[in-house]
Amino acid sequence: MRTLYYSLVLLLMIALPGHTAVAQDYSVPDNTPAHIKRAVESDARNTEATARDAGRLPAQVLTLADLNEGDHVAEITTFGQYYTPMLVEAVGPTGKVEMYDMPYLAAFGDGNVGVAGQAFADERVNAEYHIVDYSNLSLPSGLDAVYNILYYHDLQGVEVDTAVMNSKIFAALKPGGKYVIVDHLAEDGSGWRDTTTIHRIGKEAIVNEISAAGFNLIVDSNILANPEDDRTAMVFSPGMRGGTDRALLIFQKPH
Repeated sequence: MRTLYYSLVLLLMIALPGHTAVAQDYSVPDNTPAHIKRAVESDARNTEATARDAGRLPAQVLTLADLNEGDHVAEITTFGQYYTPMLVEAVGPTGKVEMYDMPYLAAFGDGNVGVAGQAFADERVNAEYHIVDYSNLSLPSGLDAVYNILYYHDLQGVEVDTAVMNSKIFAALKPGGKYVIVDHLAEDGSGWRDTTTIHRIGKEAIVNEISAAGFNLIVDSNILANPEDDRTAMVFSPGMRGGTDRALLIFQKPH
């Protein structure tokens, strides 16, 4: 039942491209580090991805996350590969991106997601693709950062032990390493209540769980906020995709 439910959700994500928020022009801010500017403006990115930039502000997010050339980072859930090409380009040939998908995600579309992820990694010397249940996550040690973009809210619905996962991430990061979360916000105080229905989460649930693993919250940014979103609509509903009120939270492992 769980697999069927999330397969239907993924089909909905793919089937509603016309319900994305109206595309707007996006310009990389002048103060963006050169390696991040290069990554966001790369010709390797497809038009479907770049059309989302005005709503997702990738240059600002990666700058706040302090992504550097040469970093060794992990991305938790690469489905759709929006951030993956930018991470690979930004860290450059001396860095590396570890890509992680859950087995049900990798198998979606008769295995096409997993095939695409592996093909992406095979074509790049600084990327590696992994398929693993996140409760059994095995990460390289000494990571500079871990990115979880728009997926934390799904974790309990697919029976991931988030306490175990966060503990593994904490152990894998070097002192000072960052744990970067972006997610759709539900009503304040709602916790995990809306995660499997409208795909939103109460910010306090994320902060409490990740803080409990030993992290310090160092950035709670409103750059992805949308005060016109009352946080009660399904994130895939008409006119909502790309326009949700989102949290950008950056945690740090103490030095």
